Amino acid sequence: MNRRGLLFGLAALALAPLAARAQEHKVDVVYGHKLGCALTMDVFTPAKPNGIGVIWMVSGGWVSNHNSINPAWAKLMTDRGLTVFQVVHGSQPRFVIPEIVEDINRSVRFIRTHASDYGVDPNKLGICGASAGGHLSLMIGAYGGPGDPKAKDPVDRASSAVQAVATLFPPTDFLAWGKDNTIPTDSPQMSPFRPAFGPALNGTVDQQKAFLKTISPYYGVTEKMPPTLLIHGDKDGLVPIQQSEHLLALLKEKKVPCRLDVKPGKNHGWIGVEQELIVMAEWFEKYLK
Repeated sequence: MNRRGLLFGLAALALAPLAARAQEHKVDVVYGHKLGCALTMDVFTPAKPNGIGVIWMVSGGWVSNHNSINPAWAKLMTDRGLTVFQVVHGSQPRFVIPEIVEDINRSVRFIRTHASDYGVDPNKLGICGASAGGHLSLMIGAYGGPGDPKAKDPVDRASSAVQAVATLFPPTDFLAWGKDNTIPTDSPQMSPFRPAFGPALNGTVDQQKAFLKTISPYYGVTEKMPPTLLIHGDKDGLVPIQQSEHLLALLKEKKVPCRLDVKPGKNHGWIGVEQELIVMAEWFEKYLK
């Protein structure tokens, strides 16, 4: 380990006890099952919950890993009284985006059903994430809705709608990747993420476009879309800032409360990006408090 890494590790160890005292941390809360495996989330509860629940997508490239759960990031929100749910979902290449979206819908329904257990108002839920996590957050914002009233499981009867969305550099329209009539899997930089789209990309051009439309938040936006915050670097070399600008224009057209924070000179992530969670928290407080 280099000197910088050692210092970072020591700093993390020093801060860990403080974070533990400031928030209650429940590990591996099961919100569902898939193919015999448990789907879990970690829940971070502040000493004095203010009723707002924030659902954070633990997702990068549509891969989700328990090792990526971050108590320090949660603390930036629990310090303000927000309860944080860091959700782990099924990962690509084993699962494709539509199946991953099912996991996220299930997690929101579970949180709403058990909201009172965590001091959360079931009608004050915000969702957020970065990159693929931002995409999944927007999918819930655009398409989340009523459950199945006939379902045996009460969780599946609950709504997966959220009341606010905040995202970092999210994909928003897979039919206009950087420009109209361009799909992301044509880009060499996106090749590692191609498995997330599954065999649907092996069909005809029309079949591919039909599929990509179903997994693009852009096409689910209506006047009922919850208030949406977008944060994006103008030098993003992976997810073009055009993705956020494109969605912003539609949100404004639909008169949805929205904002795009452009980060000059920033790429796909940057040193200190965790401070944007405070901006997200302020967004949720503005619309949910």
